[in-house]
Amino acid sequence: LLLGASGASVKRNITLVKPTKVELSCKLHKNSNLKSPQVTWKKGNETISHTVKTENSWSVQLTILDSSMLGTYSCILKGKEEFSAVFHLHVPKIEAKEKPIITYIGDAAVMICSTHYPSMAWTWYMTNGTKQVAINDSLQADKYVINRKSANETRLRICKLTKEDGGVYWCEAAFELGISKGKLELKVLSISAPLKPFLAIVAEVTIFVTTIFLYELYSKKKEKSA
Repeated sequence: LLLGASGASVKRNITLVKPTKVELSCKLHKNSNLKSPQVTWKKGNETISHTVKTENSWSVQLTILDSSMLGTYSCILKGKEEFSAVFHLHVPKIEAKEKPIITYIGDAAVMICSTHYPSMAWTWYMTNGTKQVAINDSLQADKYVINRKSANETRLRICKLTKEDGGVYWCEAAFELGISKGKLELKVLSISAPLKPFLAIVAEVTIFVTTIFLYELYSKKKEKSA
């Protein structure tokens, strides 16, 4: 429903899991000052010609068969003013921890990705330079364990962490209409890392106390000399 405010844009996100029919509609509010507007429907920058018009309403009917038909659809109303409605059609988004996961060398780390819609399959990747390398837990059972109990969630457990295990990981969910990815970051620290701030403070205190001691020692020697 478009109110007709100049320059305003209404946005809607539409999640699709499998092939389906969709009707997108823009309806102008009855109290809008915009009369008999010129209406254009677009997918990205391409104009859509097959539209349906009723009273103060314009729509397109779509049959979404594959990922090529996902994307941004918009209806643009022009008159004395111009405004629009934007529809984002996409596969389900992945929920993953945004902040880096911090752990230590020798420990284990668990990374979790989930979605509100059941996926057909889950795949884990690790970034190696500019490439994404798939993680195969059947070949590296002593290093990686992937939990496949739920179609809505996947868990990757990495055992016996080393410094080289730190980096960016990706989880990928496959749906009938395409794939969706989630990004996670793992930081692996040495055991001494948490002690560094403490050791720095101890060093500063030691320097401060030593300076005072040397100053007092110098002062006493100076008094005796006098």
